[in-house]
Amino acid sequence: MNIKIRNFPSHIAIIMDGNGRWAKKRGKPKIFGHQEGIKAVYRSIQFALFNNIEVLTLYAFSNENWKRSSIEVRNLMFLFEKILKKDVLNLNKYNIKLKILGNKKKLHSALQKQIKISELLTSKNKGLKLNIALNYGGRQDILRGVKNIVNKIFLGKLDISDLQEDTFSSVLSTKFLPPVDLLIRTGGNIRISNFLLWEIAYSELYFTDIFWPDFNSRSFTKAINQFKKRKRNFGK
Repeated sequence: MNIKIRNFPSHIAIIMDGNGRWAKKRGKPKIFGHQEGIKAVYRSIQFALFNNIEVLTLYAFSNENWKRSSIEVRNLMFLFEKILKKDVLNLNKYNIKLKILGNKKKLHSALQKQIKISELLTSKNKGLKLNIALNYGGRQDILRGVKNIVNKIFLGKLDISDLQEDTFSSVLSTKFLPPVDLLIRTGGNIRISNFLLWEIAYSELYFTDIFWPDFNSRSFTKAINQFKKRKRNFGK
C-alpha cells in the first residue's frame, strides 16, 4: 500500500513484540512465532521502500533477552544468521543500507562474520537505511557513551565546557541516524523496554494490540495516520 501523507515521518522505529504470544495462541512453539515475525519484517521493509521512508529501525533482540531459555536464544541466533545469508543480496538489490546496532561481541562467531559481510556489501547503498537492534540496550549504549566522553576529557581531547547534546550524540551507536520521529510498539504492551532512550526524546509514540506477526501495511498506515494528526511542538 502506497500512501501519500504530509508530515511523513522520516525515521520510524518499531518494537516488534508479540511473536511468542501469537504462537502460543495457535498452540505452536515460540520459534514458529519468530519465523512468522520475519514475514512482518519483510512487509515493513517493503512498506518503507514504497513510501520513501528514509530510516527504519527494528528492535530484534535486547540485552535483557539473554534471560530467555537457552533453546529460544539459540534458535533466534541461528534464525538471524540464516536470514542475513538469505536476504543480503536482496537488500543490496533494492539499494538498502543495513546496519546492526548493539554489542556484537557476545554473538556467536558465524553470526558476527555474516553481519560484517552484510554491512560491507550494503555500505555504499543510498536508499532505505535499515537498522536492526541486536543485543542492544538504550541504557547500555548511553553508559558506553558516558565512558567515551569521560575518556576524551581525561585525555584532554574534550573540554567539559564544550560538552553539548550533539557532542554526546556523536559517541552513541546511533550517531549516524536522525532522531526518531515515530516509535511503534506492537503486542499490546505500553512500555519502551530500553529501546533508543536518547533518540526518542521527542518521538511520537504509537501502541497497538496487534501481535507482530499480524502487522501489515494496513497496520502501518494506521500508525502513520495517527502520526499525521499529532502536532509536534518539541517543548514549545
